[in-house]
Amino acid sequence: MQSGLTFAVGAFALWGLIPIYFKILEDVPPLEVLGHRVFWSSFLLVGFLLLRQRMGELLVLIKSPRLLGWLILTSLLIAGNWLCFIWGVTNDRILETSLGYYINPLISVLFGYSFLGERLTRYQVMAVMIAAAAVAMQVILLGKLPWVAFVLALCFAFYGLIRKRISVDATTGLAVETLLLMPAVGIYFFWLWGNDTHAFRLSDPDTSMLLALAGLITTIPLILFNMAAQKLPLTVLGIMQYLAPSISFLVGVTIYNEPLGVVQMATFAMIWLALIIFTVDGLVRQKRQRDRLKIPLSD
Repeated sequence: MQSGLTFAVGAFALWGLIPIYFKILEDVPPLEVLGHRVFWSSFLLVGFLLLRQRMGELLVLIKSPRLLGWLILTSLLIAGNWLCFIWGVTNDRILETSLGYYINPLISVLFGYSFLGERLTRYQVMAVMIAAAAVAMQVILLGKLPWVAFVLALCFAFYGLIRKRISVDATTGLAVETLLLMPAVGIYFFWLWGNDTHAFRLSDPDTSMLLALAGLITTIPLILFNMAAQKLPLTVLGIMQYLAPSISFLVGVTIYNEPLGVVQMATFAMIWLALIIFTVDGLVRQKRQRDRLKIPLSD
């Protein structure tokens, strides 16, 4: 249990601090940063599978037309999520990216209800309504929709929905997704080199090294998360997932001094209230389920 908590804190802390990495690369076009993230991640993920002797899992996915079709779709969704996140961070919208990952679990609940026939408790309905009211308040008072947050949340919610339907291991699935994106990345890199507009060059070793580190930035938290998932209950992981956007929120406010007005603060406060209701409801239902399983059968 203790090692599982250590792995989980490491994974979510790295995910929460990742805006600092992309902020350093703000002079590089987001699409090029995304290309390097896909390129280097694919090599590291395949290497990890080779090291763990799990290449057979990858080959099974590639040989299945049905699974491969779904993974093509998830690869586009995760690429869209990554690109929007990189753009948001480099355009001084770290707080909005953290908002996206706060509301993602609530959108996932709605997707479960809409697409999987899952029932919502009255407290889940209350949490979703509070979150919707928070966003509506921000739109009305500030006159703009936090579209970065919604794109991030919707891409990841759809990604999670499809992954839930096909039950593919996180690491193996991401390896296939990055490999599927590699042809597009290769064409884009050749175009950059042909126009001499690439940021990865020997004359700028610092930027080149940072771009090459995109693979580690992507794979290390994922591996830590997978190790944590093997040792911790899903309820614990579910609560700890809010650590990442909370750290990103603090990074945006304290390190990069992003504006946090009264309306934004009220929006976050309502989202946090919704998440508290959502989390407590989940914990209570889990406890009731465990209690029912402990009741001995009567003779």
